[in-house]
Amino acid sequence: MGEFTRIEREGRVALVRFDRGDGLNALSAAAMRELTEVARSFEDDLETIAIVITGTARAFSAGADLTDPELASRKEKGLLARRHALRIGPEMCAAWERLEQVTIMAVEGFCIGGGVALAAACDIRVAGRSAFFRLPEVPLGMNMSWHSNPRLVNLMGPARAKLFTILGEKLPAPQALEWGLVEEVAEDGGALDAAMVLARRFAALPPVAVRMSKQSIDMAAKALNQAVTYMDRDQFALAATSKDQQEAISAFLEKRKPNFTGE
Repeated sequence: MGEFTRIEREGRVALVRFDRGDGLNALSAAAMRELTEVARSFEDDLETIAIVITGTARAFSAGADLTDPELASRKEKGLLARRHALRIGPEMCAAWERLEQVTIMAVEGFCIGGGVALAAACDIRVAGRSAFFRLPEVPLGMNMSWHSNPRLVNLMGPARAKLFTILGEKLPAPQALEWGLVEEVAEDGGALDAAMVLARRFAALPPVAVRMSKQSIDMAAKALNQAVTYMDRDQFALAATSKDQQEAISAFLEKRKPNFTGE
């Protein structure tokens, strides 16, 4: 058990509960490090076949924690230090994606920004009917990073990935199912139960065959992912220094329409 996470076990299924205690589950630097370490703790686990990760009844995550002093301090650092600090999010997603166990995310409420990035790094997603997903990065003057773009293209196709990523609009669970972002929609409050049922189905299968099959499918679908996103951390660092990004944040806080100039 960590500060923000708790691991429960049922035979060959592990359940990871992510709960910061505030109902929002924003991704602070400390929370992301802990989620990374949780994933790494399964690397040598030969008993577990499927892992379910879930948030609270209100949300999986509201995205980056804008109140986190460590995240806020990035802007005050030099480019090298800022670039290094930006590794924390993509490393969290990569740690979950690398696991040989089948990973299933159960989502109730909302899943935003970095929460969506982590969801896309998992193998399967189950959502409550009233849940929604959203990527606010582009409307806020930033690019979607954490190596998420090719993962979303793999799931949704390029056109729908553009609609979802660039427009930054809410994607309700039923539409997310139609578009391929989630694989199952349960009644509200039932996402975790549905995810556990699915996890037990995987857990009943031969473990070596499950792991080999997952890896071969991932290699077929994701072989070029790293090659096409190796610069997204640098793109984020650049976008975060633009006047448009500053204008987007100011307009959001002042509840007004932004005026973007391309500067």
